[in-house]
Amino acid sequence: MQWLADMWVKEGAGIAKDAPQPTGMALFFDILKREWWEVVKLNLLFIIASLFVVTIPAALVAMARVSRSFAADENVYLLRDFLAALKTHALRATALFAVCFTATGGALYATISYASAARSQLIYSLPLAVSIVVTLYLAIVTAYAFVFLGSRNSSVSGSLKQAALAALARPLPMITALAFVATLWLAHILFYPVSVFMPATINFSLGMFALCFAARGAGVSQNEAKEPLSRQ
Repeated sequence: MQWLADMWVKEGAGIAKDAPQPTGMALFFDILKREWWEVVKLNLLFIIASLFVVTIPAALVAMARVSRSFAADENVYLLRDFLAALKTHALRATALFAVCFTATGGALYATISYASAARSQLIYSLPLAVSIVVTLYLAIVTAYAFVFLGSRNSSVSGSLKQAALAALARPLPMITALAFVATLWLAHILFYPVSVFMPATINFSLGMFALCFAARGAGVSQNEAKEPLSRQ
């Protein structure tokens, strides 16, 4: 049964020392090509950890912890790192989820309400535009916050402050990543039932990897990364 244990605990694929360093989307697909099987296993781990529903926030942060290591080209001990982050960030992840869900949900509700009112009265067009911008900003902050919380042993307030600044300084990379995530789920809907296995294999982990990759250079870089949580 050693092969089964090795599938979860062995190191990922290495990088040739003399290989040229790709950048941008080339780097994204280069990492994905080397780590695709780890991404699939991470997706499975996330689904298993989310079965109790209340563990979804912690599972998201744990997935962000591992995905950040993928994005930073670090060695990953998949099961160990995931379980360590799941245990360490359980309460903070739940608190962060509650704050972000409430704020973003409220902004989204306002957007829908103003959109409905603007159909009959144009005076609501301006508050509609403002609510759309606020909703998008809060979505970006939420994405950054989960990545930051999963990448370091920081507080909820600290992660939110860093995320708010990152959303102002670097909104476009995260908007692109969020659009990529939306495309994954749109493809699942459009090509169903052919795409029935997408959520079970790649959608969650690949989406989180895209978010973590977008956060490179916004506080989650190789130079700023800390040792794995299990070693702290």
